[in-house]
Amino acid sequence: MASAIHDGHELRPEVAERLALSAAERRREEDPFTVEWTAVAPHRILVSRSRFEVDLNRPRVKAVYLAPEDAWGLRVWKEPPTEKILRDSLREYDAFYAGVEERLRGLERRHGRFVLFDIHSYNHRRGHPAAPPEDAEKNPQVNVGTASADRARWGRLIERFVSDLSAADFLGTRLDVRENVKFFGGNFPRWVHKTFPETGCALALEFKKIFMDEWSGVPDPKQIEAIRSALAATVPGVL
Repeated sequence: MASAIHDGHELRPEVAERLALSAAERRREEDPFTVEWTAVAPHRILVSRSRFEVDLNRPRVKAVYLAPEDAWGLRVWKEPPTEKILRDSLREYDAFYAGVEERLRGLERRHGRFVLFDIHSYNHRRGHPAAPPEDAEKNPQVNVGTASADRARWGRLIERFVSDLSAADFLGTRLDVRENVKFFGGNFPRWVHKTFPETGCALALEFKKIFMDEWSGVPDPKQIEAIRSALAATVPGVL
């Protein structure tokens, strides 16, 4: 299974009218085009709602950004969200986790175990549009977050995945793939490992936005397809 829970951009009207951020500012912190990579898996979790409405990869108590420190220093709201907005957003959060648990229970019954590619992307030129890329040593092209995984149970699978993705062709080169350098995996993979401790392995995959201009939002279709192809090459090794 593969998920793209931060690809979404949609907002409820009552949320949109109170937000201080433009569509472009929101899109810069969302994960556009990650939905395309979920096609490598036979089962997919796709989310149309923006993380600025509710962030499904944070603990429930922090799922709605309220202050700049919750959202990369950004002023999120022109007016604070009403209690109804908060309730409705948390209702979405609860419905997501309930629905995903039902789907994963089905995979567990049919196959005995499952692997989830939890696909995200991240910015690496935060200063301004002409800023140089951040230090590559601290910003791998692919960060695999595995901190909440049971290493004794899933270690060999994780190592095989990292090895296969590192070896896959990427436009004539190889991707820099490393574990737990910049990100360790968010609430969603932690929840998977807690809810399915013996049967579920969630790999939090953070792709550096080398495949697009993170400020203009303009994609590089060749790189997007090359990443999809490289990710697809890892599937046989985790089955």
